[in-house]
Amino acid sequence: MENIAPIIQVKEALTLVKSQSVLLIDATNGPNAKSNYLKKHLKGALYVDLNTQLSKIEDDVSQGGRHPLPLIGDFSKTLSELGISPQSHVIVYDNNKGANAASRFWWMMKSVGHDKIQVLNGGVQEAETVNFPLASGIEKTNPVAPYPVESWKLPMASMEEVEKATEDKDYLIIDVREPGRYRGEHEPIDLISGHIPGAMNIPLATNLDADGLFLPAAQLREKYEKALGHRDQEHTIVHCGSGVTACHTLLAISHAGLPTPKLYVGSWSEWSRNDKPIKTNEG
Repeated sequence: MENIAPIIQVKEALTLVKSQSVLLIDATNGPNAKSNYLKKHLKGALYVDLNTQLSKIEDDVSQGGRHPLPLIGDFSKTLSELGISPQSHVIVYDNNKGANAASRFWWMMKSVGHDKIQVLNGGVQEAETVNFPLASGIEKTNPVAPYPVESWKLPMASMEEVEKATEDKDYLIIDVREPGRYRGEHEPIDLISGHIPGAMNIPLATNLDADGLFLPAAQLREKYEKALGHRDQEHTIVHCGSGVTACHTLLAISHAGLPTPKLYVGSWSEWSRNDKPIKTNEG
């Protein structure tokens, strides 16, 4: 198994793109994301959609949250359509420093056992600083045989496990949302504000330096070893609003060289719709 860093710097990525076969994936999400991709993207990058390809969105958000994982077979089909095989070296980016769907795509790839997957540090904005070639329009795809997957392999926590964890001191629940949402001061997306009882707020922004780049691995390791204490990854649960940006922290923890904790995919969007206990402020 090749040992490959989960995060790649833009200059290294540019060299790889010029010298060998690398698949670039644009996972930018948000309003007009696809049309913006068609106007400008890193040359050769193929677009993936968070809502239709990296999630299986249901009408009832209380069952699985706003961005449940797609069926494993559907994700296999997506990878096939993108031309990704188990041997592919894939680099994914977005326009939010990797904090949005790029980290989600990374987690999903790692969870099907793909080793050669990296997130572009700083995203498209950082790539432009080194004159990464840009393009517009639709890129040609080269579909391959269905990606051989059977199940998600990285650890996940259900809502029931999270509820038990709120009463178990051996568990640590990490909420990566920004402090105002955690404290219940405002909630721009979900119906109810606040946080899961006992959850520790470690905003994903604290994974980054002043320039919006990931902190050095050693610094992240010191930070998360202090937060986790004696707990192993089986007793650590990470969540956000809908199971997307939580993957940014899982990426940071992996970059630090630590085992990947459990992802609570449903996150606050599921928890807050099921009459579960809710805390506000710092309590």
